[in-house]
Amino acid sequence: MRLIMVRHGDPDYKKDSLTEKGWREAELLADRMAGLNVKEFYVSPLGRARDTASLTLEKMNRTATVCDWLQEFPVRIMRPDVKERRAIAWDWLPQDWTVYPEFFDREGWMSQAAFAEAGVGDEYRMVTESFDKILAEHGYCRDGLIYRAERPNRDTLVFFCHFGLICVLLSHLINVSPMVLWHGTCAPPTSVTTAITEERRQGKAVFRVNGFGDISHLYAAGEEPAFSARFCETYDDTWERHD
Repeated sequence: MRLIMVRHGDPDYKKDSLTEKGWREAELLADRMAGLNVKEFYVSPLGRARDTASLTLEKMNRTATVCDWLQEFPVRIMRPDVKERRAIAWDWLPQDWTVYPEFFDREGWMSQAAFAEAGVGDEYRMVTESFDKILAEHGYCRDGLIYRAERPNRDTLVFFCHFGLICVLLSHLINVSPMVLWHGTCAPPTSVTTAITEERRQGKAVFRVNGFGDISHLYAAGEEPAFSARFCETYDDTWERHD
């Protein structure tokens, strides 16, 4: 089975929709997706993901199942450098999060004080259990750290969602801490991330990522990738965001 996770287009967060550039990106994405044989589509309830999906669905004359758990990972925490308000759980300064060894542990990351206080682990389990329910419906049942291939297949499932949430799903599939993915990877708007099953012994399957954050559809059309999700390449870049 093939899982395709698509980040929404360049976002207009105030409107929870897409910028003009985001709509162009979504149109180019739709051209790319139209050539796929997709079994099912799933989409976040948030506007920027649904708008991105809408052009693909219209082009392919398809519909998508809206899943609340596909929304951007919502838990807010008391981040060490943000004292006056709660901030998103997965955007820390490198010098802050890397001092905690538990953040590099597959299970221990949930126990870090700021995460435990905010219930990050509970939200993570809800999301990954909902994800596993979808996979089980399509023949792959979680069994410890791998999957039982009860009805092995070559189906393609597409999930339109968000960068933080994609990292959660990938961390579950490949059994690593999401903190490493949240801070060590960047998936640009309308990027395509792909994971494919391998069943080297009958009935025992794993998912392997064979493409992350791919935006070749933008490059092919001469559309520059959006900067969203990145931070300044060098500190003196005043035109790129630092926070």
